[in-house]
This record gives sequence, C-alpha cells and structure tokens, in this order.
Amino acid sequence: MQFFDTHAHIGLIYESSIERVRVVQKAKQAQVNRIISICNSLHDFSQVYETLKSVPGVYHAIGVAPSEVMNPGKDWISTIEQGLKLPNVVALGETGLDYFRKFGDKRSQIELFITELEIAAKADVPVIIHNRDAGKDVLDILSERLPPAGGVLHCYSENAAYAKKALDLNLYFSFAGNLTYRNARNLHETVLNLPLDRILVESESPFMVPAEHLKERNVPAFVPSTVRFLADLLDIEMEELADQLWKNSCKFFRLPE
Repeated sequence: MQFFDTHAHIGLIYESSIERVRVVQKAKQAQVNRIISICNSLHDFSQVYETLKSVPGVYHAIGVAPSEVMNPGKDWISTIEQGLKLPNVVALGETGLDYFRKFGDKRSQIELFITELEIAAKADVPVIIHNRDAGKDVLDILSERLPPAGGVLHCYSENAAYAKKALDLNLYFSFAGNLTYRNARNLHETVLNLPLDRILVESESPFMVPAEHLKERNVPAFVPSTVRFLADLLDIEMEELADQLWKNSCKFFRLPE
C-alpha cells in the first residue's frame, strides 16, 4: 500500500533544507511515496526546487497564489513558463481566487488567475486551484478557460451541489485533513456523491492537520490518516482506496503508476 500527497507546502513546513529533506524521508516511512510540492511565491519555488529536485518521489508545481497578487515577482510570467520546462515540474499552481483574505482586489486576482490558466493551456499542464469564498467566480472562469489538461479543486471546501456543477468540467477534487473533522458534514456529503475516480487526497501541510494529529505540525506523513477516514466514510477497504487514489493522482499529474 502506498499513498500520494497531491498538495504539500514543503517550503512552509521548515526553512532548513535539511529539515525539508527529512520531511520527505518521514513521509516515505509512512508509505507516502509521492508528493507534489506546492509554492505560494516564485521565490519559495526556487528555494524548495533546488533542495528537492533530485529527491525521488518529489514533484513540483509552479505558480503565483492569490496571496501574492500584489507582488507576483519580476518577469513572473516568463519565470513560470520556464519553470514548467524543468524536470519533475508537473503542474501550474497553486492559482485561483481568495476573497476571504481580500488580497489586492477582485479584479487583480481574476486577471492573475486568467493569465495563469492561459499559461497552463499553452504549456499543456494541469492546474491546481485555490478557492476560498470565491466559488461562483472560480467556476464561471473555469467553465470558459480551464486548460485541456484539466484541474483540481484543492482542499475542497464547497458543498455537494457545487461539486455536481464542477463534475461537468474536467476537474478533480482533492480533500485534506479537514475532511476528518466531525463538523465537516458538507465535505462528507460531497465525498459520498463523487465518483471515486475523481478524488485525490492531500496533506495541505503545514495547514489542515487531520483530527488525530491536531496538536502536531502537519506534514505529508499524515496523509494515511485522511485516507483511513475516507475509507471508513466510503465503506471501502483502505488498501483498495489507497490504490485507487494512487491511480487517480498519477493520471491527473501524468505520471507512471
């Protein structure tokens, strides 16, 4: 049995390069054999990529998150375009909209999001999508501009009705540790109404720690805890579910099983 963490902010867990490598090593001890390292800023990407570019099982996404809309970086478009050509960079992300924190203004966030979707389409890579309190705008934009390689709604937080609309697009749904919270009934209902082959699991570390690890810093090694909860919720053997999630993740990121 093996697990695939489709979304980990390794650069935010620890600042030390040595500790970042140890995070990956501990993940593998927990049978989390593949990780997608996510960046919030291009500066963060360059540091983490250099540290982990030769570590087996670690893949990367490059992009500018909505939190960086006011300071995406010098020549950020060309930086992303060139970054997507690097070995083991398999997606653009995270990108999307976040109206909760009010980063910049809505227009600036939307322009950034659309530009990144266009970059992803040109490079023929999938996109990792952040959505917080911006569900309608995210879906409206994706309905017209989702790249052919598709996308994943990461750390899914909308309800089952929203998921039904998103299923009509080439979208996957990734669930993090908050799925394991007792009050996350909207997520439980959503999972029960999704086709199994469109589901992914992520750590979203260092955020969204699973319930059984609430007093600890979240790391990719905790992904099996979320998978275990999901298996119980779906009434599926954990090994069977882990195998399906692995296949889904490899298909989405275009990696060999």
